[in-house]
Amino acid sequence: MEEPTPAEIENETPSNIFIPPSVIPSSLLSGRSYTHFSPVPPSLLASAEKSVPVCLGVDEAGRGPVLGPMVYGIFYLPLPLSDPLLRQTHHFDDSKVLTPQVRSSLMQTLSTAGSDLHQSCGWATTLLSAGDISAGMMRPSNAGGSYNLNAQAMDATVQLIQGIYDRGVNIQEIYVDTIGQPAAYQKKLERIFPTAKITVAKKADSLYPCVSAASVCAKVTRDAALEVLWKTRGRPPAREEEKDKNEEDTDMEWGSGYPSDQRCVTWLRGNMHPVFGWGPECRFSWGTAKDMLEGPKGVKVDWPVDDDGDTHRLTDFFSAKDQEEGDELGTWFGTPAGLEAF
Repeated sequence: MEEPTPAEIENETPSNIFIPPSVIPSSLLSGRSYTHFSPVPPSLLASAEKSVPVCLGVDEAGRGPVLGPMVYGIFYLPLPLSDPLLRQTHHFDDSKVLTPQVRSSLMQTLSTAGSDLHQSCGWATTLLSAGDISAGMMRPSNAGGSYNLNAQAMDATVQLIQGIYDRGVNIQEIYVDTIGQPAAYQKKLERIFPTAKITVAKKADSLYPCVSAASVCAKVTRDAALEVLWKTRGRPPAREEEKDKNEEDTDMEWGSGYPSDQRCVTWLRGNMHPVFGWGPECRFSWGTAKDMLEGPKGVKVDWPVDDDGDTHRLTDFFSAKDQEEGDELGTWFGTPAGLEAF
């Protein structure tokens, strides 16, 4: 899994960013995965006088971090508007080369009713929670085996695209930033969506404007989700002398959430419960977290293997001194008494 450079890590770290409607704190803090769809512009609905051909881009944010969710984003708009509106007017690009402030500003414009982006474009995100990612990756063999990250990403992509089809949008072209081998991934999508022209490519977020916009939607959603998690889960309680300080003065001490970010590792070490580890912000299946839990500060827990067979009798849970004499219930209800006792 590719780690960001120190410069990219600094650019990955959000600070007081716009909280888009795709961040739902109640779902986020419960550890649940969820999907948000923006309203479809009326001009793009199938019920409009003329069905407008649309291009759609797909990208993700947060594949590698140990903290926070992974977010898949899609963005769609009329084919003729792709370059003029996204590249020339608003200067969308791969989210990794845009500053957090620029990404946040673009997302705010997109979410503002009456703006040119809001009137012409639609978008959606699926937020895969840290807990669900780990539960899938660590799923035991008797429950279907590991649900790896590529499979989770593929399913999220398909469900998002299908959700736009279901809303009556005429998708003609689909562009996807690849996971794994582009050719194999593209064939899978072509089998599922045979009526669309599909292009899966490496660095698609810098090649195709609709993928650039999708990367911004995904990245700002992840950044905002990480900030909400920090304010609720990560930030230590304020001391009395700090309570009157402006909250904007407090940066996220867990940094970007990447294992290569020393701020993240330091926070994990300082905030680990020896048995339960961390909360809904952490991916327990990542090596960084597993190594800490299995280290000297963690408590080793041995879970019994589930036994599908019903082999226990009620009396197996009781011990009787005279079981060897053939009376298993001898001391359960009391000592047996003969007729002479009456």
